[in-house]
Amino acid sequence: MDVYEAVRSRRSVRGFLGKPVPAEILTRVLTTALRAPSGGNLQPWRVYVLSGAKLDELKCLVQQRIAEGDTGDPPQVLPYPHALPERYARRIEELGVLRYGAVGIAREDYAGRERVRVRNWDCFGAPVALFCYLNEHMLPPQWLDAGAFLQTVMLLLRAEGLDSCAQIAWGRYHRSVTEIAEPPAGYVLGCGMSIGYADPDEPRPSIPRAPLAEVVTFRS
Repeated sequence: MDVYEAVRSRRSVRGFLGKPVPAEILTRVLTTALRAPSGGNLQPWRVYVLSGAKLDELKCLVQQRIAEGDTGDPPQVLPYPHALPERYARRIEELGVLRYGAVGIAREDYAGRERVRVRNWDCFGAPVALFCYLNEHMLPPQWLDAGAFLQTVMLLLRAEGLDSCAQIAWGRYHRSVTEIAEPPAGYVLGCGMSIGYADPDEPRPSIPRAPLAEVVTFRS
C-alpha cells in the first residue's frame, strides 16, 4: 500500500474483530514510527501498549466505575476549547449527526448516544490499545510532535492491513489507565488508540473534510 492510499483509507474505526494482532507487526510499526519528526529530537512521547490480560483488567476497571455511576476523573487536558468558533462547532455537530445516525441513534436520544460512547472504554472490541503519555512540563510544540508520531503509527497500521481509532475519550478515566499502564510520576495521558482488524459489518459513515480552499492558502 503506498502512502497516498494509506492516508485515504485511514478511518476512525469503531468496530473491530477479536482477531489477535501479531506482536511482530506492532513491533515493526512502532519501531518505524520512531522516525516521526520531533523538534529538538526530544521525542516527547512515552507509549504503553496493552493487550491480553492487562487490557482486560483495564476494561473491567473502567466498566465497573461506569456501572457505579462514576462519570470520570478531573480532566488533565481539555479536549476542546470552552467556546469554539462557529466553524468548528458546526463541524463537531455534523460529525455527531453522521456518527450516531449511522447506528440509528437520533440526535435527541441522549441515552442512546451515551451507550455508543461507552464503547470507547471497551476499545470497540479491539484486542490492542495504545496509550500515549507526555511529561507534564511539555509545551504545545511537543504535543504537535506526539500528534505526528501517532499519525505515523496509524498510517503504518494501514500499510499492515490494520485499522485504528485515536481516542481522547480515555482521558475521562485517566486514573484507571495510569493504574494499569504505570507511567512515571509527572506524565499526562495524551490519548488512547484502539488497534485491530476492522469489523466489515460495522457502519463506517464517510466523514467529509473541509474543502482545500477553506483551509489552505497559496501565495506566490
